[in-house]
Order: sequence, then structure tokens, then C-alpha cells
Amino acid sequence: MARNKYPEETVSQILNAALGLFIQKGYEQTSVQDIINELGGLTKGAIYHHFKSKEEIMQAVIDHLFKDVDVMLSAIRDDKKLSGLEKLRAISRASLDNPAQNEVASATPSLLRNPKLLAAQIEHIFQKAAPIHIQPIIEEGMRDGSIRTDYPQELSEVLLVLTNLWLNPAVIEASPEAMLRKVKFFDEILKGLGLDLFDDQMLRRYEELFRLSVRAERKDD
Repeated sequence: MARNKYPEETVSQILNAALGLFIQKGYEQTSVQDIINELGGLTKGAIYHHFKSKEEIMQAVIDHLFKDVDVMLSAIRDDKKLSGLEKLRAISRASLDNPAQNEVASATPSLLRNPKLLAAQIEHIFQKAAPIHIQPIIEEGMRDGSIRTDYPQELSEVLLVLTNLWLNPAVIEASPEAMLRKVKFFDEILKGLGLDLFDDQMLRRYEELFRLSVRAERKDD
């Protein structure tokens, strides 16, 4: 058997194919054979050379999904030039402006029909994103005076839960108008806490993503 000269490329192909299928069909309804069929010519043996099971493929997909997010969060968290509040604003802008957001919104993956992906996102929020990235930023803001709160852990968790779940049309389906009202309400809540995160450009970006999601949903129907 010929030796694979490009194992990283093969792994990337497997993960991309698996993610697409997990989104379209759900994890439980996707078989290893389905993934093979998407790869055109790759054998089952080649897949099992890199992954022992579908569960292991799923874990690799999850790790791949959050890797770039963690890199972005770490870079902003460690930026010495920004205050705590400025770092939260930078994270909000970077997350919305990420080109991958268009692809995700257009795919309209229903996370309620993909409980493993939804559970992975929730786990990432509470075990990594909030305690390792967002809470230290809020605590820095408390020290530099740009953020006023007595609850840094709770605030970091609420920020991520609301933005990643409550404002995510892949979790809670709603019209673009209804979703935009939720964003504006969220903005009012944050301003009441002394956090002025959203500007008009970010609100327009939210609306753009919501409309992409609805168009993709209608196309699938």
C-alpha cells in the first residue's frame, strides 16, 4: 500500500466532509460510509488509519471548530494596548466579521437537531471560553475601571450564553426582525450594566447574518 505523503490534507478532507454531513443529517444519522462517499476514492481503511471510530472523528471536528476561536480570543485577551472593555468590543467585532460566519449562517445547521454539536458548544463556553478568555478580560476591566461589576464569572458566562445560544438562529429560529429586536434588547441590558459593546455597524452585521440564515432555510424547504 502506497504511503500517504499528505496525511494532514487527508485529515482535513475527512473533517470537512464529516462536519458537512453532521450539519446536514445529524451525528446519529451519519455513518462512516456516508463520510467515505463524500470523499471520492478514499477507502474505509484510510479513514480508520487516522480515526478509530466515528466518535473520534466527531471529537476532532469539534476541536477543529474551536481552534481558530481560541486563537482569536487569546490574541485579544493578551493585547496590552487595550482596556478590558475595548477587548470585549474587539472580540464582538472579530466574531461578527469572521468570513466563516457567512458560511455557517448560510448552512443553517439546526443545533437542536445536532445535540452533540450543541453540547460541544455549551461545554466550550463553560469550560474554556468563559473562564480562560472572557473572565480574565472582565477582571482586567474591573481593575482598569472600564468595566463595573461584582460578578466577573457570572457576567462572562451570561455574555457567551446569550450571544452564542440565545442570539443564534441555529438554536432558536426567528425572523430577522425578531432576532434584531433581541440584539437591541441585549444591547440595552449591557448598557444598563455599563457595557457599551455594540455600534451601528455591528447591528447591521447581525441583521445581515440573520437574513442569510433565513434565506438558506427557505432554500432547504
